[in-house]
Amino acid sequence: MATEHALTPSGYIAHHLSFDTAKIGAGNFWTLHVDTFVMSIILGCISMGLIWSVVRKSSSGVPSKGQAFVELLFGFVDDQVKNIFHGDRHSFIAPAALTVFVWVLLMNAMDFLPIDVMAHFVYGPLGLEKWRSVPTSDVNTTFALALTVWFLMIFFAIKSKGLKGWIHELFCSPFGTNPIIWPANFLFNMIEYISKPLSHSLRLFGNMYAGEVIFLLLGLWAATGLTGTIAGAILGAGWSIFHILIVVLQAFIFMMLTVVYLAMAHESH
Repeated sequence: MATEHALTPSGYIAHHLSFDTAKIGAGNFWTLHVDTFVMSIILGCISMGLIWSVVRKSSSGVPSKGQAFVELLFGFVDDQVKNIFHGDRHSFIAPAALTVFVWVLLMNAMDFLPIDVMAHFVYGPLGLEKWRSVPTSDVNTTFALALTVWFLMIFFAIKSKGLKGWIHELFCSPFGTNPIIWPANFLFNMIEYISKPLSHSLRLFGNMYAGEVIFLLLGLWAATGLTGTIAGAILGAGWSIFHILIVVLQAFIFMMLTVVYLAMAHESH
């Protein structure tokens, strides 16, 4: 950690909430968060690789613990999708839901890595002073995921209703087909289309970002002395246990909203 950031609490927090960036164009807009990008790809490969390795070794006999866990995970996700989506869920919806859930869960779980330990003993020796481990605490990640679901939602809406039917729905639902109320229908649908990726992304980002800040505040408290160390350790352990629920719940909510939005795209008003 840089010395100037260690002098003040605000500097400590600002340091750990900074990104490892790289310019990819003119201006500040075209800036790549390298840590977010790399961690997302690594965790995506790990999540799919682990499931693939278990499935490849699966057998019809007595399942191993890994196979039993993956089968439970498959069954759990499939049951959730079956309750919401009534079409051919196995062609795309269920696999997409499983991918989203496992990937987001692993990205959220990176919040359990001790920030200062990782900074001093892992990222520091590699020269990565501003490396952040939690991709979902970066709004760019959650917006990218939400926008991907948003584009898929539009794609499936057009595929199931046709381009003409989708446009007709934009202007003629939910208030009727009278041309006088077309603008009201269009405005209502635009608000719905805009609010979906916003709520989808900001809910996940807000919870994970807040959790990261709380861990940093507890770390600051632990650095104030013996009493602070004891209190910080106790509260940190308690928050970590509670944070397990947040990590899993946010991945579950993100998956369920993905399924709901894609299911709504197949339905008409």
